[in-house]
Amino acid sequence: MTKAKYPISRRWVLQGSAATTALIASPAIVRAQAQTLRIASLLPRSGYLAPAGQGCHRGAMIAPKVLADYGHRVELVHVDTESSADIARTQAERVINDGVHCIVGPFDSAGALAIAQVCEQRQVPFVINIAAAPQITEQGYKFLVRNFPTGGQLVTNGLALIKTLLEVTKLQPKTAVFLHANDTFGAAQRQAMDRLFPASNMPFQLAESIAYDPKAQDLSVEVTKIRAANPDLVLVVTRAADAVKLVRDMVRQRFEPKGIISPGSPGLYDEEFYQALGPLADFHIYNIPWVNPKAQMTQALAAAFKPAHPNFRFEVDCFNVGFTFEGMLIAADGFKRAGTTSGAEFMKAIRATDIKDHVMIGGPIRFDDKGQNPNIPSACVQNRSRTPTVVLPTEAATAQPVLPMPAWQGRA
Repeated sequence: MTKAKYPISRRWVLQGSAATTALIASPAIVRAQAQTLRIASLLPRSGYLAPAGQGCHRGAMIAPKVLADYGHRVELVHVDTESSADIARTQAERVINDGVHCIVGPFDSAGALAIAQVCEQRQVPFVINIAAAPQITEQGYKFLVRNFPTGGQLVTNGLALIKTLLEVTKLQPKTAVFLHANDTFGAAQRQAMDRLFPASNMPFQLAESIAYDPKAQDLSVEVTKIRAANPDLVLVVTRAADAVKLVRDMVRQRFEPKGIISPGSPGLYDEEFYQALGPLADFHIYNIPWVNPKAQMTQALAAAFKPAHPNFRFEVDCFNVGFTFEGMLIAADGFKRAGTTSGAEFMKAIRATDIKDHVMIGGPIRFDDKGQNPNIPSACVQNRSRTPTVVLPTEAATAQPVLPMPAWQGRA
């Protein structure tokens, strides 16, 4: 996304109904009498998480129109957290002071933890679209729900799919290396891997776990370590920018694993990854929750996305778009049932969510006592012709998985 098309700024921008000006001019409007739900969308639209944050933002931009078609009237306040937990905290305070009724976001776990503290203090509902650190829903917060798997759930689902993938492709790897970012999300994934892998009965050994700084200029040192271990598989927890660095350094050092697989993380499916690497972006695999292409709401979301964002592909953005839209849907559905934006009553309705028709694969959206949706499955998705393609489970697959992946040289 270029700056000319979507300027990046800390300033928030209102989108929605014609009531916007009146709402700004009348901050004393009583929350319980609100006719339009005002949602603050806090996302990292600049900084090192920008590719994913901008994808989520594209979902937020089309949410009011699609929600209106389902009988929900919402108005959004768009805020850039700049990939900073401190800015996320400050902006959460700001939008609450300006009268929003709830917050949806923020994609990253560090930002989610910061916003959760603010929303708990101010008793404003917080709906997490994407963020996997387990501690978010383990600290007793009453004013948040998370419609996304924890790091442990992602790893559990991801490892199970890897086992199925190896059975289907008949690949018999002997060793793997686990490479992960050293941020909040990556550390949570490492802890989950350390806990879950020994009991997973995987048909290969985990030779080493290697952490890296996602802000580093390259990953040459880390790739050198991986080469020394010479694993058959490289399991990764990445973002788009560092996934690009990883592949480039592997090609430079002529290291060719049989497969690069994420047990549950972004990066490998972002448009930035495809554009930077071309054919080298193909055949990588990621086991993550994904949209249900057969769902009527998914089709409605895709139909709204294409004219609104003609320079982007829904097939690529659908993970970020889908979860961000569902965050807005959860808030709007709770508001409709509560009949008020009063903090405690509104939050009680959100906690009682039971949405059967939605976008992502899985059963109804429901939350346990901690505010966690525990029943979000993953799919095995592989890059084919620079497009995310479901290869498992079989009933949802549109192609057969390819493993081992082709050599770097000679790709067209």
